[in-house]
Amino acid sequence: MKIQPKQLKDEIEQGGVTLIDVRTPAEFGEVHIEGSQLMPLDRLKADEVKGDSCVLVCRSGKRAAQAKEKLESAGCGNLRVLEGGVTAWEAAGLPVNRGKAVLSLERQVRITAGVLVLIGVILGTWVHAGFYGLAAFVGAGLTFAGITDWCGMAMLLAKAPWNQRGSHCGDSTACSV
Repeated sequence: MKIQPKQLKDEIEQGGVTLIDVRTPAEFGEVHIEGSQLMPLDRLKADEVKGDSCVLVCRSGKRAAQAKEKLESAGCGNLRVLEGGVTAWEAAGLPVNRGKAVLSLERQVRITAGVLVLIGVILGTWVHAGFYGLAAFVGAGLTFAGITDWCGMAMLLAKAPWNQRGSHCGDSTACSV
């Protein structure tokens, strides 16, 4: 089930709603909805999710939907996803907490993939043709990510040190199991 930003704002004002942000710590540090708790998707555990009503939040709603599936398969209930994520929340003119700007995970993947393909082509041309395999491997990985909606490069980059600044996790209590 999805919830619209203005409807969520009303529920927050009434109390009893827990916001769980499933983005990376760096993304959370850049901008987040006040009162949300950080539980990155790659470290999300159902046993840490407690409470009566939870809304899962990410940048656009995609990772939050993945988190919802993961938590529901582990037995968590009463979960909703913020339609359009933090992007829609901001577009609706609702308040956010801002910190230091960072490159989004999506941009990091595009930059890394582009650099690896470029290196593979340059080395394949000037050093040994076997290096073309690097470009082919990255291309195959991007194709796989597009088809399956699972990106190993994004998972690796999410664990990079520059994406781990400050946990901001609070007490890690969220929605009922």
